[in-house]
Amino acid sequence: MTIRSRILGCGSYLPSNVVTNEELSRRVDTTDEWIVARTGIRQRHIAAEGETTSDLAYNAAVRAMEHAGVVAADIDMIIVATATPDNTFPATATKVQHRLGVVGFAFDVQAVCSGFVYALTTADMYIRNGQAKTVLVIGAETFSRILDWEDRTTCVLFGDGAGAVVVQACEGTGTIADQGILASRLHSDGSKYELLYVDGGPSSTQTVGHLQMEGREVFRHAVTNLASVIREVLDDTGISEEQIDWLVPHQANQRILDGTARKFGISQERVVVTVDRHANTSAASIPLALSEAVHDGRIKRGDIVVLEAMGGGFTWGASLVRW
Repeated sequence: MTIRSRILGCGSYLPSNVVTNEELSRRVDTTDEWIVARTGIRQRHIAAEGETTSDLAYNAAVRAMEHAGVVAADIDMIIVATATPDNTFPATATKVQHRLGVVGFAFDVQAVCSGFVYALTTADMYIRNGQAKTVLVIGAETFSRILDWEDRTTCVLFGDGAGAVVVQACEGTGTIADQGILASRLHSDGSKYELLYVDGGPSSTQTVGHLQMEGREVFRHAVTNLASVIREVLDDTGISEEQIDWLVPHQANQRILDGTARKFGISQERVVVTVDRHANTSAASIPLALSEAVHDGRIKRGDIVVLEAMGGGFTWGASLVRW
């Protein structure tokens, strides 16, 4: 018998405030045409004043638990992937834990845009090692709080939101016919941190800071690294490109999504895309896109789904899941 981590349900939450490209063009020197042509983004959701990352995470978690059919007493642990926590400490996950009434334990994972894949892989390790049976994994961000709203090269790219999944132990045969997480691979390369980082922090500047990015270099590394890590999880399982039913990528930029899909011969119809409506929500982007595709019926039980992301650090990773 093999223990697998099966995703029971998912949920998402987006702030009600929607900011279009046209609205941004009245604030910074940009246009809707410029943004769409370079990124595919048409709008983004922005958290209201006083609305925190834990608020977004909590709402997504409630919806995921309802979809999975579990209650607080069923949850053993909570992992929140975020680069924009409510506080330096305690972990945002502990605030969500308290609001949900979960008794187990909770902690945050910080791998920026790769955070959800890192958190999901961590949950899988706890489950497979018998340390937890049911885990709530959340990606939540309020990236609007770390943007320089006068920098048109970065402020147009990001939005706020949260997505969550409930992962539970189940018995499998150890073959690719099993439901659940079949393979995951994680990587990082700290030598590239100056290409995508925030220029502040408690230990360095005692400020929050703003996001800084070398867009062309990030794009170049992203397509290469993402293609490489997808190949790794395919090789780990023996699954071919043709067997992938859905690619659910980190929603950073439409051109990165297109470039990664082309490398594997995956048609656009098999790529879940939300970047046009959500922009880049960092660790929240994969669970937001996953939740949308599950709830609208595109992703069905038995489908082979690849989740992949790259973020600041650099960090990158992929998980191959049979839904």
